[in-house]
Amino acid sequence: MGQVHVAKELGVSAACVNKWSQRFEREGLEGLKDQKGRGRRPSIPVHKVEQVITRATRPKKPRTRWTVRTMAREVGISPDSVHRIWQANDIKPHLIERFKLSNDPRFEEKFWDVLGLYLDPPERALVLCCDEKSQCQALERTQPGLPLGIGHIRTKTHDYTRHGTITLFAALNYLDGKLIARTEERHTHVEWLRFLKQIDRETPRELDLHLIVDNYSTHTEQSVTHWLAKHPRFHLHFTPTGSSWLNLVERFFGELTQDVIRDALQGFFDLAREAEDEHQVHRAPEEEQDGGQNGGVPDRQPCAKGHTSSRRT
Repeated sequence: MGQVHVAKELGVSAACVNKWSQRFEREGLEGLKDQKGRGRRPSIPVHKVEQVITRATRPKKPRTRWTVRTMAREVGISPDSVHRIWQANDIKPHLIERFKLSNDPRFEEKFWDVLGLYLDPPERALVLCCDEKSQCQALERTQPGLPLGIGHIRTKTHDYTRHGTITLFAALNYLDGKLIARTEERHTHVEWLRFLKQIDRETPRELDLHLIVDNYSTHTEQSVTHWLAKHPRFHLHFTPTGSSWLNLVERFFGELTQDVIRDALQGFFDLAREAEDEHQVHRAPEEEQDGGQNGGVPDRQPCAKGHTSSRRT
């Protein structure tokens, strides 16, 4: 293939192809590297670049980390230059990667037990990832915020009204994503046992049940243990201590918190308030027609205490 044809294919000049071809013939692959001294000379001295890199891990006391601005003032260069140097060397002082080491002496045994259920589930059995999410708060913001729009982000006030807490129990079938769930006001062994009975009712009787759970004390309480002994189709598999990330239902809880529980309840409170206002508007003419028989006080029925979303035993 001629140099003219190569130049046309690559969209460069024939002189460019000729130059690099000659360098390759003379020096081989080394000839394809740029020679030293070519290009724009660096405007930042080498010793300052070294300071920005080496001192990134040694912030001045009492600071715990450098920022691009504090480092720029310390070294005597611009914040943009510090940012470019850190980015080129993959230095990220503003980030912290969290970790947790399990101290469970049976870590390996429990790890492979749970992993084996995911990779090779038993025949004629269901594998359910079970856990409870406690202290789910129903928070109502005291002031309405602005919605997301072009050029500005959503806003919300820091103040809120707390409408109590609730506990969510969930059993996730990791193969098809189906969920068995119930809500409770508490999360003691009594509520956990009720949830086990619900699982027993809502799953086919001919299947064994392998439940992946954590090491929470309610899962092994004495009354729970006695009930499990009378229901041999239940088999509990415990994740290692400090390793609840092995339980897939934790991923469901994370998405639920991010997408539904956190800030998403505000719309529910707004609808409830609108419904209450509309109810009061419709009741006013009725009270006038009553002629004040009740002393001008509208009839109110006592509110029933909230029930859980699932049947109780």
